[in-house]
Amino acid sequence: MASNTILLFFFFLLLTAAESKKTYIVRVKHSDKPESFLTHHDWYTSQLQSLSTNPQSESSLLYSYTTSFHGFSAYLDSNEAETLLNSDSILDVFEDPLYELHTTRTPEFLGLNSEFGVSTGGQDLSSASNGVIIGVLDTGVWPESKSFDDYGMPEIPSKWKGECESGSDFDSKLCNKKLIGARSFSKGFQMASGGGFSSKRESVSPRDVDGHGTHTSTTAAGSAVRNASFLGYADGTARGMATHARVATYKVCWSTGCFGSDILAAMDRAILDGVDVLSLSLGGGSAPYYRDTIAIGSFSAMERGVFVSCSAGNSGPTRASVANVAPWVMTVGAGTLDRDFPAFASLGNGKRLIGVSLYSGEGMGTNPVELVYNKGNSSSSNLCLPGSLEPALVRGKIVVCDRGVNPRVEKGAVVRDAGGLGMIMANTASSGEELVADSHLLPAIAVGKKTGDLLREYVKSDSNPTAVLVFKGTVLDVRPSPVVAAFSSRGPNTVTPEILKPDVIGPGVNILAGWSDAIGPTGLEKDSRRTQFNIMSGTSMSCPHISGLGGLLKAAHPDWSPSAIKSALMTTAYVLDNTNAPLHDAADNSLSNPHAHGSGHVDPQKALSPGLVYDISTEEYIRFLCSLDYTVDHIVAVVKRPVNCSKKFSDPGQLNYPSFSVLFGTRRVVRYTREVTNVGAASSVYKVTVNGAPSVGISVKPMKLVFRSVGEKKRYTVTFISKKGVSMTNKAEFGSITWSNLQHEVRSPVAFSWNRF
Repeated sequence: MASNTILLFFFFLLLTAAESKKTYIVRVKHSDKPESFLTHHDWYTSQLQSLSTNPQSESSLLYSYTTSFHGFSAYLDSNEAETLLNSDSILDVFEDPLYELHTTRTPEFLGLNSEFGVSTGGQDLSSASNGVIIGVLDTGVWPESKSFDDYGMPEIPSKWKGECESGSDFDSKLCNKKLIGARSFSKGFQMASGGGFSSKRESVSPRDVDGHGTHTSTTAAGSAVRNASFLGYADGTARGMATHARVATYKVCWSTGCFGSDILAAMDRAILDGVDVLSLSLGGGSAPYYRDTIAIGSFSAMERGVFVSCSAGNSGPTRASVANVAPWVMTVGAGTLDRDFPAFASLGNGKRLIGVSLYSGEGMGTNPVELVYNKGNSSSSNLCLPGSLEPALVRGKIVVCDRGVNPRVEKGAVVRDAGGLGMIMANTASSGEELVADSHLLPAIAVGKKTGDLLREYVKSDSNPTAVLVFKGTVLDVRPSPVVAAFSSRGPNTVTPEILKPDVIGPGVNILAGWSDAIGPTGLEKDSRRTQFNIMSGTSMSCPHISGLGGLLKAAHPDWSPSAIKSALMTTAYVLDNTNAPLHDAADNSLSNPHAHGSGHVDPQKALSPGLVYDISTEEYIRFLCSLDYTVDHIVAVVKRPVNCSKKFSDPGQLNYPSFSVLFGTRRVVRYTREVTNVGAASSVYKVTVNGAPSVGISVKPMKLVFRSVGEKKRYTVTFISKKGVSMTNKAEFGSITWSNLQHEVRSPVAFSWNRF
């Protein structure tokens, strides 16, 4: 008996040790590699083997990083991680961060028609973009999608060094001249999941069984597909932003999320493969740049001429919620299109409530159906959470469900499973007036908060509340549009308040793009429907729009840096909707501001010829990092080489950024100098216009910039003065500075704050 107890205790110790193991990312002093090791990989393996009491044990090394990061990732327990950290050659050890996905008509809405062709030194933009490669880090790809048709495309660019990996459900021959690369990175995910896959559909393969990755990659650069629609909605020609560009996909996101170790490995590989653009519709919380794996990898990409576009996040309208805020990254928020999918609820009291829906099944007929709200066996029945509805109370009725907590489409499934005939999902204060259409499994519409409040009151006060649901299909030329999506994450930037984020907004609500055949359009297991295209919303959808546009600008101006491309998209963005009124915010229908829309909504036609650009060199980014409260080791973690901070900026806001974010703090006067490069006509004159804020005085010197050649650079200085008597509160104010002539308007938004956040 005693021996059994000892064996059980020993087994418990082993189990505890195994359970405590985690994936760690280890940053190494790259130059410390002993000459006795041929490669850094060999050195890392040796370091890890020295931690083990059993020299024959399998190495815990997951990835060796060479380009995006100097170091490796490994599966370790806390004692092993601590031992590594005590080594002189180890600079940092931290747990593998988990990121999440930030989950047709957009080309026309952006002014990109099928004949869109701009001369770029003798060749049109379509031909030029054949040489552009857009790398997408996401959930993989469904290569059979018609959006990856390569008809008429020339041979793959010789610069391409990537490959199409095979898997149990993926044949490398599925790649072609359009989809030129497909890889998967799962070691971090597998270690976090106990060494296996939690879903039967998942395997070590580039295949997309989620749908998100196919949607984002085809949004960025999908080929034109005629007669495309989602179950009859949004019918027309579906195509990406850069229809002639190449696509390379890197699967880094799995059923439990996207792990930093896998993301770093994919960025490492993508840079070496030869991509021109990296698109990441994923992110996490804010972190210092030296602990932000996306920021670290993106710096290496930027330095090698790769334009990096990232989603801002879906945590709006919460203040200071924006993610992916590194200044060398394009941070993209979301706005609406001029297309909608209207649906109505005709109530028994004669009122008609306006909403939206993508329901495509049989209708409910014209007979009124009883409405119920907040009736069930739990306090969560108003939210229609799984198990919260009592069939006896909802069977044969239309159920009103409050939006929030669980997925919108799941609410409809809960109602259907309880015997309900239909659903009206009503917004609450957190989602405001924003309407997102969904392909529910039963007749259902979504309504805004004000309409929802009227509906809830009607159900409570009427002795026999009824409704009839009516679906109206697709409507174009909706006004006003665009409107900033309520879910789009907001500034201010909590990592570096002196850098305004997000940078721009793009189409991100009800976007039609390619889809995976492995899953239904709702993503629910019980959804047996299959469709070649799907309509989705999120900054995940707006990000690849800008990635594709970045690819077009790269094709039009191959000599431009990523910062110049970013500047062109920012300074030409617009802040008036299609009614010529200032952009509004869907959260409460109030006027939007740069903390929500950044520089504004992208305008690709104008971005192709911006007149002036704010360029930023790698050395200037290093001076920016030196101005932060970072150690030299922290900065080296990002730039991956020795640095000299003798020429650091005195203020992070001195970076030559295309927008301004002025943090007064205890100061009354803040002064910044910017440099613009002429990319327009050789002889150009620009005059400045200032749109001030109530509490701030703004002066610009000089007020006129005269250029005599293309590529010429000119500087100007802006002085911001906080007026006397301004109380130091958390409030923010906004203005703008615009350089213009008859051909161009180069606009920079300005945000003012008096306190850190």
